[in-house]
Amino acid sequence: MERTWRWFGKKDKITLEMLRQIGVEGIVTALHDVPLGDVWTREAIRDLREYIESYGMRWSVVESLPVTEEIKRAGLLRDKHIEAYKESLANLGAEGVHTICYNFMPVLDWARTDLSHPNPNGTTNLYFSHVQFAYFDICILKRKDAEKSWSADILKQVEELKGKMTAEDDRRLVENIIVKTQGFVSGNIREDEQKPVELFRHLLSQYDGISKEQLRANMKYFLEAIMPTCDKWDMNMCVHPDDPPMQILGLPRIVTCDEDIEWFLKAVDNKHNGLTFCAGSLSAGAHNDVVAMARKYSSRTHFVHMRSCHVFENGDFTEASHLGGRADLIELARIFEKENPKLPMRVDHGMTMLGDEERGYNAGYSFLGRMFALGQVQGILATVDRELGLEYQQPGFYGE
Repeated sequence: MERTWRWFGKKDKITLEMLRQIGVEGIVTALHDVPLGDVWTREAIRDLREYIESYGMRWSVVESLPVTEEIKRAGLLRDKHIEAYKESLANLGAEGVHTICYNFMPVLDWARTDLSHPNPNGTTNLYFSHVQFAYFDICILKRKDAEKSWSADILKQVEELKGKMTAEDDRRLVENIIVKTQGFVSGNIREDEQKPVELFRHLLSQYDGISKEQLRANMKYFLEAIMPTCDKWDMNMCVHPDDPPMQILGLPRIVTCDEDIEWFLKAVDNKHNGLTFCAGSLSAGAHNDVVAMARKYSSRTHFVHMRSCHVFENGDFTEASHLGGRADLIELARIFEKENPKLPMRVDHGMTMLGDEERGYNAGYSFLGRMFALGQVQGILATVDRELGLEYQQPGFYGE
């Protein structure tokens, strides 16, 4: 697979020169400064593409060309935003960028409760605690009828937690769930938002009465509208699974499991309607057989996130080593290399290690931790390619 890296543009503390030296071939990025719903111009796309190419790499994947809340919830501006989306797709295609990773998660992108959870080896990783999330839902967000979403055991633990949480603990939980994981991309909440909880409540209220079936219908409407443009410009749309792959905050979630994926691929049965196979997101749900899903959907997969989660007995999960966890990245490498050895892949999240925490990197997007993970995955790919009789080449070295 093509070794790619999520890079947050020219302001990213991790430079393209650094990435070229560690074996990255393709860049995964976006025009993060363009307001949601606006058109990405050819000029802006070309400027970034040429900048990437000047370092000997290519712009492999857009992550993300955001699908606005207006589109997701079928707001009054839905058709206007879809037309802008189609124009952006055409401009990307004209500039030679053909793969779009996007999501259809209402309001909240990926969610974690702890962004620096300690590992036994002294590194830290992202972590999701059901009790902490329930505490946020019930005691901080104060969502109406939130208690009905949680089990009696979780509610009991929330009551115990109330006496332990300080104002600083509450603030950190808000930052972790709805600011730091969202604000560094083109999300709904900026990192400098003064009243994030109030804004978050308002965003959630826009989905009152919207069921899973309605959100599915909205996704189908969007995909059917853009497929002619995708066909014309050979644009591969690949939806990212919901992260975590479960229902949260009373919101409908429609890309959580095998049945969900099968539904949207059949609902719009076009080769350009495909999947970002995020092994990390899928493995965070104990209900998902990740390897079986990879075998089933490899032909409709346009992009792969190679990471893995460990799920504890109580359902909490943490990012695992790229050689461990539930995802079995070695077997996934075999499956996807057989399907398409040019498929773009990124290692996704990585440990925070060896001073990463002091360098101001985005949550989950360390440099040394991800470089370590990339080294692990490159070793996997070299071994798998030898098994399959494929040629593995490490760019930038003589004698390969």
